Amino acid sequence: MELVASVLRWASGFATTTTGVPSRLPILFYHRVLERPDPLVPDAPDIRRFDIHMSTLARFCRVVSLDEGVARLLDGRLRSRTVCITFDDGYRDNYLHALPVLRRHRLTSSFFIATGFLDGGRMFCDTVIEAVRRFPPGEIDLEWFGLGRRMVGDVASRIRLIDELTGRIKYLDLEQRNDACDRLAALAASPLPDDLMMRSEHVREMHHAGMTIGGHTVDHPILCSIANAEARRQVVANREALANISDAMPRFFAYPNGKPGTDYGLEHVRMVREAGYSSALTTVWGSAVPSSDLFQLPRIAPWQHSPARFAAGLVRAVCSRRAAGVVNL
Repeated sequence: MELVASVLRWASGFATTTTGVPSRLPILFYHRVLERPDPLVPDAPDIRRFDIHMSTLARFCRVVSLDEGVARLLDGRLRSRTVCITFDDGYRDNYLHALPVLRRHRLTSSFFIATGFLDGGRMFCDTVIEAVRRFPPGEIDLEWFGLGRRMVGDVASRIRLIDELTGRIKYLDLEQRNDACDRLAALAASPLPDDLMMRSEHVREMHHAGMTIGGHTVDHPILCSIANAEARRQVVANREALANISDAMPRFFAYPNGKPGTDYGLEHVRMVREAGYSSALTTVWGSAVPSSDLFQLPRIAPWQHSPARFAAGLVRAVCSRRAAGVVNL
């Protein structure tokens, strides 16, 4: 009953948007859908929680593709309770777990793929997680990374270390990032997995299943941390690779990490536009409105664990006047 009440309040909030408040398009974004909960990645939904999210959307919302959602937002034809779903990075569990749930509920989604990790690669953040998971209990020497000697043992100590390492490594340039990841992997007590990301054929199958495939750079660098020439190559080469895989030129792009001014700047917005994309997405919290910059659309991370909280988050996304998500660089 709590979930139903939350959704009904949300639905009424949608209705008020036609009486003076601009239409709003919530764009949800996920990264992974795990087979089972992982204590080291508490925000990532497992199949059960993701299925609850999708069944809620299927019952109470109109889930449309980014193409349709953005077009309707701009031309004033956006219908009430319209939502878009997106995924970043290109994890294999998107294909194995998310896609079947989406198809079962007859929903569509967009998947932003970092092509450099397809076919056996591993993202830097997963090297951190999987290395720390495999650190033997006790003291770990991280003097070389400026973190001194750290004690690891229980889940809480490992999560703290994962957060610290990820926060530092993500802003290194690519060569430094790869070197740090190699050193962390060498400290692990067993080899790290090499099957976390999709294969090219998975991306192709998802495209043929009606999902939207979008760009996310080749190697997922923080664009502000690399030279402009390399940033441009990351954007262009990624789009070309995805076109070769899916036989369709991607129209949407998602900035890695996605924080304006910190992770990308106006020069990167221009690069994405010049590469031929029609729109781009950030991780700024909020719903898109007609005045939103098409190359800096906001999104909402639905990390709530319970159905009621998930519904309440959608209520907030649409009804809050601060949720407009107009980004200024």
